[in-house]
Amino acid sequence: MPPSRDHIRATVETYLTRYPSERDALAALFDALAGEDDSTSRKTFPTHVTCSAIVIDSSSRVLHIQHNATGKALAPGGHNEPDDQNLPDAALRELFEETGIPRDAVVPLPGFETVPLDIDVHGIAANPAKGEPAHQHADFRWAFLLRAQHAVRLQTEEVSGFEWRSFEDAASPTVRAKLALLPHPTHS
Repeated sequence: MPPSRDHIRATVETYLTRYPSERDALAALFDALAGEDDSTSRKTFPTHVTCSAIVIDSSSRVLHIQHNATGKALAPGGHNEPDDQNLPDAALRELFEETGIPRDAVVPLPGFETVPLDIDVHGIAANPAKGEPAHQHADFRWAFLLRAQHAVRLQTEEVSGFEWRSFEDAASPTVRAKLALLPHPTHS
């Protein structure tokens, strides 16, 4: 069963206790949560929830993958599936599917076990081939520490490459700003 509306709303409210100035930026997410449709379904428009994994290695670098669909370097992530029990599970499943890194190779960043590092609402272009209108993703970005080096095995249908970037070079400006606030080093 996918994450419930109450679970998502509680997660957002906990997130906003850390970042209260972001409430207005999440208005589309609150609208989606107020609707009748499943906000985690990829068929819910105009806004639905996605989840990403911000994976940090022992050198304080962040994993980025090259998504074939967008051509952008992004954190591993994507749509929720019916078997995802909660939002972090969706991020961990996507991490494994896109990179081959299993869930036991990472641990939640301390202090971020139940709250995402970042939530970003961004536009997605229409995809007529999939019958999708232009819409928005409310991406819950969960932070994980890589416990030990692990080979990256890409799912080539969706991903064409990967790289480890410094915090300062993280693709997302909002993630970059929040990573800059973390104490260094991230591993003991």
